[in-house]
Amino acid sequence: MKTTSIAVVAIIAATLSLGSQSALAQQTGSNNSFKSIPAAWEELTSSDFEIAVKQSEGVCIIPMGVIEKHGQHLPLGTDVFTSRESALRAARKEYAIVYPFYFAGQIFEAMHQPGTIAYSPDMLYNLLEETCREISRNGIKKIIFVNGHGGNTYFLQYFCQTQLAKERDYSLYLFTPAVDAETQKVISSMRKSKTGGHADEGESSTMLAIRPELVKMERATAESGEDQKRLNLPNAYTAIWWYSKYPNHYAGEASGASAELGKIIMEQKINQLAEVIKTVKADKATMSLQREFWQKSSK
Repeated sequence: MKTTSIAVVAIIAATLSLGSQSALAQQTGSNNSFKSIPAAWEELTSSDFEIAVKQSEGVCIIPMGVIEKHGQHLPLGTDVFTSRESALRAARKEYAIVYPFYFAGQIFEAMHQPGTIAYSPDMLYNLLEETCREISRNGIKKIIFVNGHGGNTYFLQYFCQTQLAKERDYSLYLFTPAVDAETQKVISSMRKSKTGGHADEGESSTMLAIRPELVKMERATAESGEDQKRLNLPNAYTAIWWYSKYPNHYAGEASGASAELGKIIMEQKINQLAEVIKTVKADKATMSLQREFWQKSSK
């Protein structure tokens, strides 16, 4: 209990210090009707929060990532910086409340690297559960997860699926973006590298587009991002798979990164997310089906 309390305090402290970065993003919104009220939860006053709940039609985005090494050239918070910026920009196109900087995610594979924050499995699940409950208690009944970290994918899918275990008064949606064929052609034509996966040319380009002052491109070649191929286990999964490939916690080659490429990568994701927000607002079937399911499963 004591460890959990300390961890929660750490998350709140980081949220307050890092959340202020969203102010700049709010100043350049393309939709004037949303300029008068921020999308960022922590920037709202208490009275404006009630207005925001109505304006968002009860939709909140939790942009998620982790604190982990991204080569020697990107900041530890890269995943949350990118997911939160995507959420804030999408919310300017289709208004939704955007939850503060959330970095409690699955990152055990990087515990050997300096700066990594890896909470226990129970802590990860319980904190997200409590966060969703608190969001719901504040009148928001539709929650969208926007994930910026590959290592969170299966955890978030599992978390969403377990929501059926008992009745709740809210619905969860996991944003699952996909690059369209035309945009993928443009991205492929602009990329200088052929491999990637973590702190690579694409991710580095995204950070150059949104937070260039935090990127140290002169360090991009300080370590190898090549697959070390130290395991040969066809048709079998083991937890050490990522470390076996990328012990430097860097996958790919980032030296060719550019802000121009990052803008294209971001824009297609932002547009898709704005459409998802609109779809979720209109969705009445999910909660109706949940209630039907719980009614039948409780017999």
